[in-house]
Amino acid sequence: MAPKSKDASTEERIKEAARTVFTQKGYSATRTRDIAEEAGINLALLNYYFRSKEKLFELVMAEKVGKLFGVIAPIVNNQNTSLDEKVTLIADAYITMLTQNPGLPLFVLSEIRNNPEHFGNKMQAGKLLTESYFVKQLIEKRPDIHPLHFIINVLSMCIFPFIAKPVLESAGVMSANQLNDFTEERKTFIVKWFKAMIDS
Repeated sequence: MAPKSKDASTEERIKEAARTVFTQKGYSATRTRDIAEEAGINLALLNYYFRSKEKLFELVMAEKVGKLFGVIAPIVNNQNTSLDEKVTLIADAYITMLTQNPGLPLFVLSEIRNNPEHFGNKMQAGKLLTESYFVKQLIEKRPDIHPLHFIINVLSMCIFPFIAKPVLESAGVMSANQLNDFTEERKTFIVKWFKAMIDS
């Protein structure tokens, strides 16, 4: 039993180091040696657990993409909630998750932009955005407007403040505490703005 415990511990240490280094440097600038150093192990041991940087990155990226899109999957597929209730839940869940993982949107979006074909095939975001119950409700409510307009607006209203956060902080527009209050306020405003869009 002890060796299995040790193996699991080492593997998790490597994954945690990879999450840290990939998030800081991105895929291209990261070397396997950087991850091994962050994990406090030698390169041979890292290669024993994960044969290539690409395999390790795919694992980390799948986790991060899952976190970015996974938070809304149960919400948009719930047949027992109204449009307004779904947007309230999406805004709350997304902003809460991004507050806990502020670097997530920039990391995921920059890596997807650098290699869209690679990630386009692996992500299930397309089905989420086109086949969910949320989409059905949007079409019933506003058949004259493509549902992606509403979905992209809601998601961007949740995500963009976290992408802009480094600029807002460095430009002295808002302090970290003010930005936290600002993003919390958006949970309410996003629902109001969505109602204005859908009822216009």
